[in-house]
Amino acid sequence: MAEWAAAGSAAAFSLLATGMKIVDLLSPERIKTDADVASKKRALEQLSEMLSEAADGLPAPLIFNKLIGRERLGSTGLGHGVGLPHARIEGSDQALGALLRLSRGIDFDAFDKQPVDLLFALVVPEHFTDEHLQILADLAELFSDKALCERLRRAADPAEVYRILLDWQGQARTA
Repeated sequence: MAEWAAAGSAAAFSLLATGMKIVDLLSPERIKTDADVASKKRALEQLSEMLSEAADGLPAPLIFNKLIGRERLGSTGLGHGVGLPHARIEGSDQALGALLRLSRGIDFDAFDKQPVDLLFALVVPEHFTDEHLQILADLAELFSDKALCERLRRAADPAEVYRILLDWQGQARTA
């Protein structure tokens, strides 16, 4: 368990080093808890809608098509109940994230075959090649922190999820 927590702290330092903080990618408005979703497709649709509301000029169907297109290349299920769907999108001018916590896990074709109940979707501008890869690596490390994931699963509402991420970021900064 300690190695998972250490990996999570390393992610925060990396995010801090690049000037990007996990909480800069999302807001409480782009966090949904206890979503009643029964399929990977519906989860990606909900995430696309959440991202579209924050991305000026990017329609949800465009975001969905990019996310589903990426999934066709290979699942973005990280294992341990976490999925990290992501896409680069032409016309986007900023990196944005949305977090969806499901009321029950769904099949996400994760390598460990475990159902996924925590999904963090990321969209970045088309030209964000290196930044995209760095943010994905940082998010993968963050969500490898089992204790953090359990706290996110137990959080009462989107505001608490956001506070947990803020607290985690602050602890990593002072560690």
